[in-house]
Amino acid sequence: MNVTTAEKAQVLTQALPYIQKYKSQTIVIKYGGSAMLDEALKKTVMGDIVLLSQVGVKVVLVHGGGPEITDMLGKLKIESKFINGIRQTSAEAMEVVQMVLAGKINKDLVGLIESCGGKAIGLSGIDGHLIEAKKISDELGFAGDVAKINTKPIDDVLSLGYIPVISSLGCDKRGSVYNVNADTAAARIAGELKAHGMISLTDIKGILRDRNDENSLISEISVGEAPRLILEGVIEGGMIPKVDCCVDAIRRGVKRVFIIDGRVPHSILIEMLSNEGIGTMFY
Repeated sequence: MNVTTAEKAQVLTQALPYIQKYKSQTIVIKYGGSAMLDEALKKTVMGDIVLLSQVGVKVVLVHGGGPEITDMLGKLKIESKFINGIRQTSAEAMEVVQMVLAGKINKDLVGLIESCGGKAIGLSGIDGHLIEAKKISDELGFAGDVAKINTKPIDDVLSLGYIPVISSLGCDKRGSVYNVNADTAAARIAGELKAHGMISLTDIKGILRDRNDENSLISEISVGEAPRLILEGVIEGGMIPKVDCCVDAIRRGVKRVFIIDGRVPHSILIEMLSNEGIGTMFY
């Protein structure tokens, strides 16, 4: 169906109040899932981020890259092993993680944003000691948790009109580099920036009351409700740490956090610039 000029104008008119609401506000977007693997979706996401930036939203993009790390480790005959969903990261594997996250993925995203007409600067959590990390356990090797966030490198990049693209690496005070979960990094960064909102792109529609029924989407969850939904088994498996990160971001001062389906084209714009809302909002 062809969209008429009048219909396009109506869409823009409906988006205007939301553009005004988010103008000059900071939004952290955690980028992952299928939206990172599908080239067409990747370009759509980066185009949407550029649009938000050009209408005055301060967008901070935080990314991981689990599938690409696993693929590269496989090519180098290095085993991928996970303990409770966390990658066990040997010194050998850490070199590959750093190469893939801070190198290939980060610079590919910067290039794609710029090809869409935006301005971006790639950072890792190592740069400017942005993410101070600490070892989770000896068993997990160089898998790290966030100890502290230094927002100055992010603020400096935003002040120059660029989109910061941050890979989820961290380092400790001695310079040892750690692989940090991207959801954890995004939540802590959003909290320290006191961001207006955080959006986490995933491969599901949102939090479903019945995981086999996509029509059972829970559109809003309060911080107080989340533990009960975990106890009831509504939130389970790999969604538990994602939800914990959403709750952590809210408790650190982020006003709204959204889990949305990154497989849907323009899902970020639909969530932010319309009254439809396609995912689950935490408040």
